[in-house]
Amino acid sequence: MLPTAEEAKRIAALHSYGVLDTPAEPEFDRLTQLLAHLCEAPIALISLVDGERQWFKSVHGIAWTETGRAVSICSHAIEQQVLCVIEDMQADSRFCDNPLVVGEPHLRFYAGMPLVTPDGHALGAVAVLDRIPRHLNSVQVEALQTLALQVMAQIESHRQRALLTQAMQARERSHAALHDSDASWRRLFASSATGIVSAGADGRYLSANPAFC
Repeated sequence: MLPTAEEAKRIAALHSYGVLDTPAEPEFDRLTQLLAHLCEAPIALISLVDGERQWFKSVHGIAWTETGRAVSICSHAIEQQVLCVIEDMQADSRFCDNPLVVGEPHLRFYAGMPLVTPDGHALGAVAVLDRIPRHLNSVQVEALQTLALQVMAQIESHRQRALLTQAMQARERSHAALHDSDASWRRLFASSATGIVSAGADGRYLSANPAFC
């Protein structure tokens, strides 16, 4: 795992995108389906690695929503921030006793490309997995790298839409507060027992309440 300070920044960056635990979206699902097809892999996924878990924005070929981070293979990929390929996890001392390797779904092959923000934080990975040892050819490697960039662009777009929504909501609240304030002033102006008058710079009266009249 990354040093504590760097990991805290990475997790903060992940949460700032507001994509964790959001519903499935067709644009992400189409990318995992395409990735599985191009890489001839039974499983493809978009993984976001949080503090204690990895959550899947999209999964093709397996009924996962999340797993614990302790068994996350994508957690290793984000530390490298480069393409991570493990052709046979049973032969790799880092993963040979992983519950996902020794038990269901009996994974053997993994290839994951980290999702890196413009600030250099790896949020998760786009990955393909298989139940048999294998490798990717150069075309498949390029496809994995390209689709990871596309997924990151979608995540960036997701954040921009969320920020725009927040800005619009703040503007609406501001307008509502201004309207309420104006309405309150008008009620006070009309009902006050004290005479109130407003005048322009030339001394001419602009308005006066009933008490002043």
